[in-house]
Amino acid sequence: MSIIQNLKREFLELTYVTSYFVCWLGVLILLKHLILAEYKIEFYGMPLAVLGALILAKVVLVLKHVSLGAWIHAQPAWVDVVLRTALYTFGVFVALLIEKTFEARHEYDGFIPALNALFQQADMNHIWINTICLSGALLSYNMLAVVSRCLGKGALLRMFLMPLPKKTLNGD
Repeated sequence: MSIIQNLKREFLELTYVTSYFVCWLGVLILLKHLILAEYKIEFYGMPLAVLGALILAKVVLVLKHVSLGAWIHAQPAWVDVVLRTALYTFGVFVALLIEKTFEARHEYDGFIPALNALFQQADMNHIWINTICLSGALLSYNMLAVVSRCLGKGALLRMFLMPLPKKTLNGD
């Protein structure tokens, strides 16, 4: 494959995965907006959600090439899904902790005091909400990746683009 074809393939894959995560983060932003609107608090987070989705998509695309060991191939597919989801979710949690701590480091005169203060503030709830929602996105992404791998390249997309088969009288 030429360099141009490789770049095009990677760009398309990044676009698809980013779009997937933008949808998930868009729902999260919408929920936050609706909840905060009850308290007359304006919230605009969509630009950050798009950037976050792009970063998350690139990290997931890189990590999917990381082997979890030879033993994983002898396990049922759900083991790979659960393990990858747990690892990715832990990474999201750590990244969110670092982000919030980095933002507050000036207020608390350092990184470690800011990290300690984070666990005692309401911002920790924000981190948990984002982690839980993103773990759902990662779980369904990993499940779809396994289904796609089993069906073959493009089969999942073709399956969703074709009409459903008609049911017979006996339900088969």
